[in-house]
Order: sequence, then structure tokens, then C-alpha cells
Amino acid sequence: MILPEIPYYAVIFTSRKNAEADGYDEMADRMEKLGSSFPGFLGIQSARSEEGLGITVSYWKTLQDISKWKADTEHRQAQSQGRSDWYSGYEVRIAKIERQYSFKEI
Repeated sequence: MILPEIPYYAVIFTSRKNAEADGYDEMADRMEKLGSSFPGFLGIQSARSEEGLGITVSYWKTLQDISKWKADTEHRQAQSQGRSDWYSGYEVRIAKIERQYSFKEI
């Protein structure tokens, strides 16, 4: 991912996925596609362990952009299904990125 111009915001979603998660991958793909169509979306990075611990970081231009994404009807339905069907728990953190550097593109 090419680093965006600072400042910007990161939404850090850490979750523990249940062993039985029918339909999860399809919904995750759908949410990534939908989120990337929103104004202010800058990128996303995600990883999940074999034990089900996952971290997804999405990057946004403004806090207002994040609020619009959070309030989207389809996204809210996915959140509800996540709580009832897919996750044993999760945490969300929002951080302002004010400084960044890199060694080669990853």
C-alpha cells in the first residue's frame, strides 16, 4: 500500500472469529468492496491467524468518512450478523496518523 498524505485516520478492527463461520468470507469480501467505494477510503490491510484472531486496519481521510461508513445500512447489517454469528468478540480503535515512514513498499 502506498502511504497516503498525512494526517489521516486508521480504524483498527481486532476480532476473534468463531470456528463455525458460514458465509463469513463472502461477507468480508463484500464489505471490503463496499467500503472501498466510499468517499475518503484510502486502503485496507488484514491478517488472521489459524486460531481465528484477526486484525483489519482500514484507512480514511476524515472522521466524518469513518462515521458515514459505520452508519451505512448494509455495513450495519454485517455488523449485526458478525455479533450474532461470526465473532466471539471484537474491539475497534480509531487512531489519527500524524507521522509515518517505510522501508520499501509492502
